[in-house]
Amino acid sequence: MNTDQAPGWLPHYLVPFFTLSYPTAPPAQPDSFPNSNYYATGLLDGCIIVTAIAIMAILRDVTRIFIMEPFARWKLSRDLRLAKTRRAALTNGNGKANGHANGNGHSAYANGNVSAISRREAKKMHRSVIRFAEQGWSVIYYIAQWSFGLYVHCNLPTDLLNPINVWTNYPHIPLAGPVKFYYLLQTAFYMHQVLILNAEARRKDHWQMMTHHVITIVLMVGSYFYNYTRIGCLIMVLMDWCDIFLPLAKMFRYLGMSTVCDATFVVFLLSWFVTRHVLFLLAIKATWEAWYVVPRVWDPSRGHYMTKEIYIGFFTMLIVLQVIQLVWFWMICRVAYRVVTGQGAEDERSDDEG
Repeated sequence: MNTDQAPGWLPHYLVPFFTLSYPTAPPAQPDSFPNSNYYATGLLDGCIIVTAIAIMAILRDVTRIFIMEPFARWKLSRDLRLAKTRRAALTNGNGKANGHANGNGHSAYANGNVSAISRREAKKMHRSVIRFAEQGWSVIYYIAQWSFGLYVHCNLPTDLLNPINVWTNYPHIPLAGPVKFYYLLQTAFYMHQVLILNAEARRKDHWQMMTHHVITIVLMVGSYFYNYTRIGCLIMVLMDWCDIFLPLAKMFRYLGMSTVCDATFVVFLLSWFVTRHVLFLLAIKATWEAWYVVPRVWDPSRGHYMTKEIYIGFFTMLIVLQVIQLVWFWMICRVAYRVVTGQGAEDERSDDEG
């Protein structure tokens, strides 16, 4: 346990939940983060993951309930009232009656409340408010975590277009503090996402998302303990970039900003293709080449966990992840076709419940 960095008032049994465990001496000649603390890995790292999941759950609800939902409710109700007022004004300007007659022969707008929101409109608006708030948390998380991942990536000797150096000099141990914390945060996020998927109403792509998240968690936990962390850091920063733009596009759609939504969706489409079907394939290619670079040795005492079986399993899961993303990309291209034909962007993957 990392008792040296823990505050004195913290009970001994809570130290692993609030500090990085297994501090150790830095390497003699570190090739990254020369001024960082260094750490080994172990089962106590799961404690910080539990803490991160709890904090994410709290932050998600606080952000959703106290920031995103009030803003969306204010924006949508204001826009709806303004639109109804304008329609009423145009109707009156054309010399037509102010409203429609009801069963008693009186105008529906006789009391002057032309901007009143009906029960049906309120129900539709509530759904948009909830969806907007959910996507808002995703945007905040991905921006923050991608920025952290970019910081880690820029401090590692990794070439984005020729990433074979994520495997050279394997194993890369011990781990610098930022690398370890980044890995554990990302693992906590995907575990949190699995909980959310099963706690909320199921949507059309529930099982695709579950499969994706489970494979991602297995890859992250396996790569963490088998010291494949540099390829892991590269893949995570690639994945997070385009994940910023899809929930952002959905937020614009829920606010009725269709043109901005469509433009953001185009940015998402391009970033998805570049990061997940070009740069990610280069990472898979580098993993294929690792067969000829990394000695296939099982020696836990030196941090070597590269056997034929582990290598094949890791490489296969990367391929499966790419296949899932190709299926999603096909769906995204169908949405893009609707944008081009003027039907507007509506992501098929996760909006509708079913």
